[in-house]
Amino acid sequence: MSTRLATGGRLLDKARAVNFTFNGKRLRGHAGDTLASALLANDQMLVGRSFKYHRPRGIVASGAEEPNAIVGLGTGARFEPNQRVTTTELFDGLSATSQNHWPSLEFDVGAVNAKLGRFMPAGFYYKMFIHPRPFWKHVYEPFIRHAAGLGKAPKDRDGDRYEHFYAFADVLVIGGGVAGLQSALRVAETGAKVMVLEQTAHWGGRAPVDGGTVDGAPVEAFIDATIAKLQDMPNVTLRNRCMGAGVYDHGYALGYERITDHAPELDAPRHRLWRIRAAQIITATGAIERPLSFAGNDIPGVMLASAVRDYAVNYGVSIGDRTVVVTNNDDAYRTAITLKSLGLDIPVILDARASGGGALADEARALGIRVENGKAISSVKGGKRVTGVAICAQAGEGAVLEEIKCDAVAMSGGWSPVVHLWSHCGGKLTWDAERAHFRPDPTKPPLGASGEGFVIATGAANGAADLATTLADADAAGKAAAKATGHKPKSAAVPQGSASDEAPLMPVWLMPQGAGINLRMKSWLDYQNDVKVSDVQLAAREGFESVEHAKRYTTLGMATDQGKLSNINGLAILSDALNQPIPQTGTTTFRPPYTPISLAAIGGEARDEIFQPLRKTPIHGWHEDNGAHFEPVGQWRRPYCFPKGEESHRDAVSREINQTRGALGLLDASTLGKIIVKGPDAGKFLDMLYTNMMSTLKPGRCRYGLMCSENGFLMDDGVVARIDDDTFLCHTTTGGAESIHGHMEDWLQCEWWDWKVYTANVTEQYAQVAVVGPKARTVLEKLTSDDISADGLSFMGWKDLTLAGMPARAYRISFSGELSYEIAVPASYGRALWDALLEAGEEFGVMPYGTEGLHVMRAEKGFIMIGDETDGTVIPQDLNMQWAISKKKDDYLGKRAQERSHMADPKRWKLVGLETLDGSVLPDGAYATAAGHNANGQRETQGRVTSTYYSPTLGRGIAMGLVLDGPDRMGDVIEIPKVDGGIVKAKIVDPIFFDKDGEKQNV
Repeated sequence: MSTRLATGGRLLDKARAVNFTFNGKRLRGHAGDTLASALLANDQMLVGRSFKYHRPRGIVASGAEEPNAIVGLGTGARFEPNQRVTTTELFDGLSATSQNHWPSLEFDVGAVNAKLGRFMPAGFYYKMFIHPRPFWKHVYEPFIRHAAGLGKAPKDRDGDRYEHFYAFADVLVIGGGVAGLQSALRVAETGAKVMVLEQTAHWGGRAPVDGGTVDGAPVEAFIDATIAKLQDMPNVTLRNRCMGAGVYDHGYALGYERITDHAPELDAPRHRLWRIRAAQIITATGAIERPLSFAGNDIPGVMLASAVRDYAVNYGVSIGDRTVVVTNNDDAYRTAITLKSLGLDIPVILDARASGGGALADEARALGIRVENGKAISSVKGGKRVTGVAICAQAGEGAVLEEIKCDAVAMSGGWSPVVHLWSHCGGKLTWDAERAHFRPDPTKPPLGASGEGFVIATGAANGAADLATTLADADAAGKAAAKATGHKPKSAAVPQGSASDEAPLMPVWLMPQGAGINLRMKSWLDYQNDVKVSDVQLAAREGFESVEHAKRYTTLGMATDQGKLSNINGLAILSDALNQPIPQTGTTTFRPPYTPISLAAIGGEARDEIFQPLRKTPIHGWHEDNGAHFEPVGQWRRPYCFPKGEESHRDAVSREINQTRGALGLLDASTLGKIIVKGPDAGKFLDMLYTNMMSTLKPGRCRYGLMCSENGFLMDDGVVARIDDDTFLCHTTTGGAESIHGHMEDWLQCEWWDWKVYTANVTEQYAQVAVVGPKARTVLEKLTSDDISADGLSFMGWKDLTLAGMPARAYRISFSGELSYEIAVPASYGRALWDALLEAGEEFGVMPYGTEGLHVMRAEKGFIMIGDETDGTVIPQDLNMQWAISKKKDDYLGKRAQERSHMADPKRWKLVGLETLDGSVLPDGAYATAAGHNANGQRETQGRVTSTYYSPTLGRGIAMGLVLDGPDRMGDVIEIPKVDGGIVKAKIVDPIFFDKDGEKQNV
């Protein structure tokens, strides 16, 4: 049965039919329909089931606030769950399936939960947790896990593509209604760069539906003229179908654009995530109508009055032939008048206000509509759709005065400004008692870096109630934003919108007023999560007095609509239960995004080969051409080894190590982090970051340092070179460059913001090659006339020189224990340097070596490796590195944490070397067992292996590990179980296996 009206439908192209399916049933709509309007036009009132009780659910709203009508869209590679039918534009071939039921929407066995409601009150999950674990584990958990979740996760690989755009504007306007358009025009006229986002496909917001005039002409004319002006301005960017998702610090905002959801045949990305920087942000996000709480207010056919009006005017859809209107304000009268003018019957308007309404109420009465003041709905009749209502006095406890047959109920509890974006970045709210809503507090806006507000709320989002107030407020907002960005607003007449003559709203949070006395009256707040008025009242009685606690205890506002309909009513019920005013109760926290964003849009282009950008050194191409076997290290691919022919990786590593220790090897060390720290306070800053002193380091010298987190745990290590009095270059691990740079900036920006220090991550600006082995100095002397002798460039020193005609910096440092120079050149010289070194070293059998050879040689020398000897729980003292902790300074990050009793416990495992008695290689990460068993019946442990390798230098397996009392147990033998059974015996030895006195590196 079609419920399409003969008139109405301003957004439709009735000449274009569109076919779609819902639960496999073929249906038809028109171009311009939303899926919601098309379903309603086909009399599909039942669209889903609620989460907890599986109650029948119908469409209740017409926009992003819709909590009920959530479906799975598409099939196969284009399937997407949990999509609102109210914001889904209809297209030919659309396929939708309802959710949260079995075996069918019409007959759902889960509906039995509604009969068990008394056993599932607010917080019943938490109450079950207190039972003995076996009872919980085997009885409750399987049931709850099976019931959890909403919608089905896609099984096929996503067939669409997504992208990120970056934009910069003087002023970002979020919202394309009359307020947003007027604000944008005022700013744009000054020449400022303006960007306007509108989440729907149409401009003008609710104004075309609600009517009114601007400068004596219909509001539609104002909207069309303003859009035309903005489109002609080169400094204006207009994006519809683009939701303002969130506002963050420093004028940063996210926009979420749906590009092809309405037209999947287009060869374009499906979604686009906009990353926007703006000096000023105007939120013209409108307001959302609140529902009323009365028994049966969740039955399909009970809808917001504004939504009933939207479907009739925009889409020519009748929700029912006989619609009862129930309200506490004048706006709902517009719906009754609209429906009456379209030939539909309004049996009665139930106005909870005893004193009646304003001019709209008079107009309704003049049309012959019955108006009952001081009346309310006692209950709605029906199951899967409305069949009637029972009327009662609002001031009573629900005694039925009359029953009226109807097939729809249009309810209005007033309007709440959309304050989410204002609140995302710290904007505060104030309670407007006259209109019973929270609105932005202009004296407490979100503050920018300068301490000035950078967000301006306007229009209905700022509490404006009619076109006259809205346009005046928007005009002022546009001028203020333009002025704040350094542009001079033009003097222009403010468009004169029509004013409304509405009677005051009466706050109504429960209908009838005394219904709360009867807890069996099921008046619903959160439709999707089945949260009732009585649940919030119960939470208050059980001590959950904080609105945040009550939210989590009852799950109020935790559904996919994030409380857009339920929160204000819920906190009002909570306030009443606590006998305190609403402002004292406050609101829950508004967090981005405003409505859900697809995970694929967040990922953007980062998928497949570019899921994680592959970083390559300037020498990477040579490695590929010469058969390198790569391993991932962070976002880099570093050569693990360079096998030749049929050579195994182990044999290749051994060959590379033997050649390097015997003559000459080259390592591409370009991936090591390189961070410049510069400024008068740079030394002081590094003293706080590292455990040892860096401020005493002299220019031209290097020093090895350890870096700990504020919790005392070792997080990175590396060599710091002092370039001049104000400049240091900090080397970090390959995987730590970005995180350590972020760590530095975190402390500089959040704690030591007044220190004069600048940091820059220059890792990729330089190529770095380690020239290692007994012939290292000889080969370099072939390429430079600079003095790099032991006296000219001593160990742990650096100097600038010219090498093979290239500007270079040589660091005399060693991670292999051999004579070693690390040569840094600008990245563009990297390959030329490598080729020059290969040519010069040919007579010495020069050979590149990879990361495994690097690791083996450092382990032979007993040097630690971040990520091997450390795991986030290790402190320098565990590694016997007290020598790297300065006794001359009062503080460094982690110092106080390392003084805690657990950190100073003498029973902490300490670093030692391990040699297997049979010369074999220990399993990586294996634990050493001890006598006795722990509380779980497992063998006690006394240590673990942190690094383990075969050493071609020593011809046997070597390892390092953390062992209980290790340094005091030299020569002891411990047992380490093998994965496949049996044990390996290992002797505790000094962790330095090779050249303990460092004679080779100091030559």
